[in-house]
Amino acid sequence: MRRILALIAVTVLAALVWANWPADILPAGTKADRVLVEKDAHMLTLFNGTAVLKKYAVSLGRVPIGPKQREGDKKTPEGIYHILLHKPDSSYHRALQVSYPELEDVARARSQGVNPGSEIMVHGLPNGWGLIGRAHLLSDWTAGCIAVTNPEIEEIYTAVADGTVIEIRK
Repeated sequence: MRRILALIAVTVLAALVWANWPADILPAGTKADRVLVEKDAHMLTLFNGTAVLKKYAVSLGRVPIGPKQREGDKKTPEGIYHILLHKPDSSYHRALQVSYPELEDVARARSQGVNPGSEIMVHGLPNGWGLIGRAHLLSDWTAGCIAVTNPEIEEIYTAVADGTVIEIRK
């Protein structure tokens, strides 16, 4: 029994180390002028001009295939949006609000008789859950947002200004 408990403890410790192993850090003062999210690749890329600054693996809405159609569909939108604001007091460790829904999204939803939804964010992990680190990547778990680890959202939060273009592609 002791060996089993020891094996479990070592496995849990190894998983926590993996989930929180530090990645390459974005240099201080780095500023991005564009954000690209590729849903199929589960990747967020920061750009300055044509230069790639850094790539981050992401979790998406629970139903990642296809663009967001309506409130509650658990899909991450697709299109060209902007970062509206920095939200330091989010239910998640920091958040950047995306300008979804835009006029086209609202018109499409109205034509279908549904609410387009709102409150799409790029955010960290739920408050109090930061220790799970990159283990959050094991599944798509958000309600339609784009999630990264807490250290990653700290970098993105600092590097991306309000008004920055964020393109979310299939």
